[in-house]
Amino acid sequence: MKHHNLPVSPETVHWGYFSKAVQPAITVRSGDRATIETLTHHANDDYERMIQGDPAAEAIFHWTKEQKTISRRGSGPTEGPFKLGAGEGIGVHLMTGPVAVEGAEPGDVLEVRILDVRPRPSQSACYCGRCFGSNAAASWGFHYHDLIEEPKPREVVTIFELDTAGEPYAKAVYNYVWTPQTDPDGVIHSTIDYPGVRVDHNLVTKRENILQDIRVPARLHFGTMGLAPSEEDFVSSIPPSYSGGNIDDWRIGRGARMYYPVAVDGAYFSVGDPHAAQGDSELGGTAIETSLTGDFEFILHKKNDLGGTVLEGLDHPMLETDEQWSVYGFTYPNYLEALGKDAQTTIAHHSSVDKAMRDAFRKMRRFLMTAHNMSEDEAIALMSVAADFGVTQVVDANWGVHGSIRKNIFKCY
Repeated sequence: MKHHNLPVSPETVHWGYFSKAVQPAITVRSGDRATIETLTHHANDDYERMIQGDPAAEAIFHWTKEQKTISRRGSGPTEGPFKLGAGEGIGVHLMTGPVAVEGAEPGDVLEVRILDVRPRPSQSACYCGRCFGSNAAASWGFHYHDLIEEPKPREVVTIFELDTAGEPYAKAVYNYVWTPQTDPDGVIHSTIDYPGVRVDHNLVTKRENILQDIRVPARLHFGTMGLAPSEEDFVSSIPPSYSGGNIDDWRIGRGARMYYPVAVDGAYFSVGDPHAAQGDSELGGTAIETSLTGDFEFILHKKNDLGGTVLEGLDHPMLETDEQWSVYGFTYPNYLEALGKDAQTTIAHHSSVDKAMRDAFRKMRRFLMTAHNMSEDEAIALMSVAADFGVTQVVDANWGVHGSIRKNIFKCY
């Protein structure tokens, strides 16, 4: 076993997409471990707390009229004309990687074990050692067209501080209503529509003493994690799909094991969208977006060895914890295949919890029938009395429902 270190830098992150065409940041073998740093793409909501004084973050987010460190931010074309900014595309998350896995081939399954997760402290002179995150109640949130107070519609950013002295929790510091922001290239962003735009705090009104006496339990996890799909060279980081991605399940944290079907040689694992806390549904559009460092272990399961195991026939992401198994249903199990060449731009028009529930049901049925040798009638009965289905997220275009079954109901556990 070898332990690798993968810090964030302009050379080790890619912004807004999964890709089989990007040069791997590192290559690992099955059984290797890696410490991987991740940055939140929302850090510029409060530059002073989440970027200032951090050399790597400053380099990655650097954007002036003369220079922009990372131009491509999404899966779209690199040549204009652009409306929102140079390199605009579909996708928002800062991803670290890819991590290539030696010997990984289509049909294999990659197991990713999350051994530990810890927050990235501020390096600002004023806030050194403290940890912060941002929540955006944004235009893509489920709530956005159902507001009752004025002004409406509106986007609201809430800055949280994470206390890790004991049992970790987050507490709100202040919030502000998004006001039009002008980026260094002169583009005006009237909404949160382009990742990495630095918020000028002279243009917003901070509202303090909010969510008083509220402590949000911290559930450190990675919202977006998975492998490169095979269908396109650059695939938006927003909709989750068969190879993982933006699943946004708070259970994908310390102690979790994620299983992903390998679609391309080398697997090409990337991780980002780090969260301090999130509820099921991620209703407003984001979690508490923060920066995290994780310790991971990679186990490659070859396709010829999957028969008779819980991974037999696995063609979608699956979670294992000490207590349960979870499968993930989406509006489309593979939206890239289902919707064709315009899939990345049209998937948001098809969002459906009903279809995601149907997909989660089918995946759980397959798991029980294949991994536990049940008949269809047995599987349906057990799902109805012992499985838990919940809305994972309704904000990522390809909406998600998770189905979970506890291990302690099976005699073998």
